[in-house]
Amino acid sequence: MSYTYTPMPIIAAIILFLCMLLFQEIGRRIGIRRISKSPKEAGAASTGMMESAIFALFGLLVAFTFSGAATRFDDRRHLIAEEANAIGTAYLRLDLVAPDARSELRELFRQYLDSRLEVYKKLPDIEAAQKEWAAAVVLQNEIWTRAVAACTMQAHPATCVVLLPAMNAMIDITTTRKMSTMMHPPWIIFALLVSFALGCSFVGGYGMAKSDQRGWSSQQILFAAMVAATVYVIFDIEYPRFGMIRVDAADQVLIELRESMQ
Repeated sequence: MSYTYTPMPIIAAIILFLCMLLFQEIGRRIGIRRISKSPKEAGAASTGMMESAIFALFGLLVAFTFSGAATRFDDRRHLIAEEANAIGTAYLRLDLVAPDARSELRELFRQYLDSRLEVYKKLPDIEAAQKEWAAAVVLQNEIWTRAVAACTMQAHPATCVVLLPAMNAMIDITTTRKMSTMMHPPWIIFALLVSFALGCSFVGGYGMAKSDQRGWSSQQILFAAMVAATVYVIFDIEYPRFGMIRVDAADQVLIELRESMQ
C-alpha cells in the first residue's frame, strides 16, 4: 500500500531552526549594546541562575511533550491490533450462521475491511478520509442488520449470544480508534514549546554577548539544530499519519487479515 506524506513537519522544523538562530543573534546584539553602554552589565550577560532555570523549564516541557506523544503513538498501534482481532473474531464466528447468509456476510466483511484500510490510507487528506469513514459506517450498519436477520433465522438462539457481541466489539473499536487519532495535546502546549525554544535562543545569545566571536559558532548552530530536530520528532510522533514517523507498519496486521479472507 502507498501512503501520502506531507512536508509540513520538516518545513516547520526548518523555520524553527532559522528563527532560533535569528533570536540568538538578536539576544547577542542586545547584550553587546547593553554592555557597551554600561560595563556593569557584563556580569548580567553571563550565565546565571535565571538562565539555568529557563533552560531547565524548557527541558521539562520537551520531556513532557515527547513522553506524551510516544505514549499516544504506542496506544494507536495497539488499537490497530485490537481492531484486527475484533474483525477476525467476528469473521470466524460467521461459521455459525446459515451458508447463504454466511456467504453474503463474508463478502460484506471483505468490503468493510478494505474500506477501513482506505480510511487511514487517505490521510492526511482529511476530507477524503471522512468520506471513506462514512462509507465504512454504511457497511457497518448493513453487516449488523444482516447479522441480526441471520441470527433470528437460526434454530439455536445461542448463535446470537456468540455472534452479535463480536460484531458489537468490531464496531466499537472503530470509534475508539477515531478518538485516538483525534486526541492531541492542546495547541497552547505546542505554542509554549516553540516559545520556550525561541526564548532559550534569545537568552543563550544574550549570555554570549561577552564573547569576542562574530557570527554564529558551531555550538549555537548545533543547539538550534538539536532543538529543531527534537520538536520535529515530537510533531511527527504526535501525528503519525502525516510525516515520516508513522504507524503504517502496524496496518500490516489488517492487511494480512484481509488476505486471509480470500
